[in-house]
Amino acid sequence: MSEERSYGADQIQVLEGLEAVQKRPAMYIGSTDARGLHHLVYEVVDNSIDEALAGYCDTIEVTIHDDSSVSVSDDGRGIPVDTHREYDRPALEVIMTVLHAGGKFDNKSYQVSGGLHGVGVSVVNALSQWLEVEVKRDGHVYRHRFDHGHPDQEMEEVREMREGEETGTTIRFWPDQDIFETTDFTFSTLESRLRELAFLNPGVEIAIVDERDGDEASFQYDGGIKEFVEYLNETKTALHNDVVYLDGEEQDIQVEIAMQATDGVQGSIHAFANNINTREGGSHMTGFKTALTRVVNDYASKQGHADDIDENLKGEDIREGLTAVISIKHPDPQFEGQTKTKLGNSEVRGIVESLMHEGLSTYLEEHPDTGEAICRKAVEAAKARLAAKKAEELTRRKSALDSTSLPGKLADCQTRDPEESELFVVEGDSAGGSAKQGRNPEFQAILPLRGKILNVEKHRLDRILENEQIRNLITAIGTGIGEEFDIDDARYHKIIMMTDADVDGAHIRTLLLTFLYRHMTPLIEAGYVYAAQPPLYRIRYKGDTYDAMTEEEREQIVAEVCDGSPDQVQRFKGLGEMNPEQLWETTMNPDNRILKQVTIEDGAAADRMFSVLMGDAVGPRKQFIKEHSGDAEWVDI
Repeated sequence: MSEERSYGADQIQVLEGLEAVQKRPAMYIGSTDARGLHHLVYEVVDNSIDEALAGYCDTIEVTIHDDSSVSVSDDGRGIPVDTHREYDRPALEVIMTVLHAGGKFDNKSYQVSGGLHGVGVSVVNALSQWLEVEVKRDGHVYRHRFDHGHPDQEMEEVREMREGEETGTTIRFWPDQDIFETTDFTFSTLESRLRELAFLNPGVEIAIVDERDGDEASFQYDGGIKEFVEYLNETKTALHNDVVYLDGEEQDIQVEIAMQATDGVQGSIHAFANNINTREGGSHMTGFKTALTRVVNDYASKQGHADDIDENLKGEDIREGLTAVISIKHPDPQFEGQTKTKLGNSEVRGIVESLMHEGLSTYLEEHPDTGEAICRKAVEAAKARLAAKKAEELTRRKSALDSTSLPGKLADCQTRDPEESELFVVEGDSAGGSAKQGRNPEFQAILPLRGKILNVEKHRLDRILENEQIRNLITAIGTGIGEEFDIDDARYHKIIMMTDADVDGAHIRTLLLTFLYRHMTPLIEAGYVYAAQPPLYRIRYKGDTYDAMTEEEREQIVAEVCDGSPDQVQRFKGLGEMNPEQLWETTMNPDNRILKQVTIEDGAAADRMFSVLMGDAVGPRKQFIKEHSGDAEWVDI
């Protein structure tokens, strides 16, 4: 542990009040759906992580309680409880009730912090029906309770700390059901983020317990981001045994980089700033990519590893199959927006670039086998890229990817406004026929797929472009692919995968998602990709018809509506069994349908999951099936 810095009421600075949070919660946590709900937990955990970064916290425990609340405990210094001079109230109460109140603005209490906007825990309080805080510090245990962001009582001193009892803070909150669309926390979502934080903070133990069903997990990684890269590559074949690790510090900015090349075709690069997953990259990512391309090209040229291609290696060639984690710790990071998805500090680019250039050049010189493996893979990728370019040019000459020549099977919509247009990607000609007849042709387009598309996880772009179904999809969407991809050319702002509710349908949906995630990621990030949810059952009773989306819903309708004796229960095997009217009413009508929007909450977890499900390694896939077999509500074989 480092020497304790001053951390009391005088270090808590107040900038403004709370009211706007409850009026416009999405401005502070991104949304009020499941993503925003889980963001509440991250904000509280970030406070504990900040204590760990400052050197005062070793253990963090997250508990999902069975009453829709979550608690976060740590063994840090404990939130200050002494009286704040300006407000004449306990600092704990000020932190919880005043926006932009915290100890992270002057670099005296925290040298590095993730929650630098200072709105974290006060926003959680504002958006909670109830919030309770217990603080152990200064030899006493204190408790405070809040009702919809306002103190429910005076802060009370509960008791004296026992001999050997550690200092720390426990925050338990109940999200406001009137604000959030759901208050059902997902264990796996929180587990993924906490594992990530454990990788990024070597030595800190982070545990999660779900009291609802007994699930639990605990993470502690002394190897830090090197272990993170090894974890991400568990489902892949590494081309060199060593994980390249570089670190350095300049201008009080700490930089860590770990990377390892694999024989896969998909790269996986993840950048973090003060533990925040900067999904949109930023200056640290730019510096890394620039230096990586220059260093590998210099090394390949010097060693003669790229003699059989007539041009320099491109960045995309070198990053093919490369798994990398970039983590920086900055005393004053500038993020774009409260949700912090992109780093803006311009000075970081040069610092990362310099570290990479010097460190990686030396590393490759000292590890020639690793250098050769990285270059050999990049040269293979370059050859495939050049072949793909030729294939694409040939395809374009045949008009298969020409936007003026749409696929023959596409039944396009009448409107030309992408914001109003919907593209239904439908499994099979039978369902496609029903969809074409049942749709609203004004704004709904239909593209039937014949059979299963290529698994793009295992193939490069030149092979992918040979697949007719994928070419039709690319052409219909209109954005192009590869270097020519431009999301502004998207012809539809809703791309809806409509597949059967069986194993084959799920597989086709997964194949489509793999393609869109690997080659058209901006479509998902923009919120353009959806999965239709057709009903599983149709129940008839006394002349009325009821649709059930799940097994439980069917049982509920039969028991409560049909008194246990329905006239008929029809199990839809496929979309093709529905007549056009049924398909419209249940799955396509905007007034009745249920669509699931596809999002990317955690890029590292998504990368690993696609590798597990769609990659070459059989072992991890078997393990996944064993672990999740109990989650399957039905298996249609």
